[in-house]
Amino acid sequence: MKLSTKSRYGVRAMFDMAYHAGNQPAQIKDISRRQNISPRYLEQIFQDLKKAGLLKSRRGPQGGYTLAKPAEEISVKDIVLAAEGELQLVNCVKGRRKLGENVPCCNFDNQCLTQHLWATGSKILGDYFGSVSLKDLCDQGKETGLEKECDHRFMYFI
Repeated sequence: MKLSTKSRYGVRAMFDMAYHAGNQPAQIKDISRRQNISPRYLEQIFQDLKKAGLLKSRRGPQGGYTLAKPAEEISVKDIVLAAEGELQLVNCVKGRRKLGENVPCCNFDNQCLTQHLWATGSKILGDYFGSVSLKDLCDQGKETGLEKECDHRFMYFI
């Protein structure tokens, strides 16, 4: 199985927001620069994350994107599901059908012993991704000494 760049970049961008901005708005240009992800592609990914209720956006000079929930309530699984639509190792997992069709995904549907293997693997992967929150990733970043970047829009000097 190979996750798409949408999932991988989505996790990286959401981590970046949680780590560098916390509950302050983060701007696409800053996330893009830090994570080396195209701003246009990030906008596309963020639309899916907004639709899934993981992000909020606000327009204006003090605007940007913010996490819709606290970092400890957003799991890697939430992000992957928002980007991918599902979390299955293979399409032929028992009971799965192509969208809108009543035709089995493969010739061995419900007769193949490996369907159980793939279903169990998908569940284990989903459970693991569900157990890792953005806060966990932020804690890991702090432990490894990842430097935080301050947003100068919110810094006031007297």
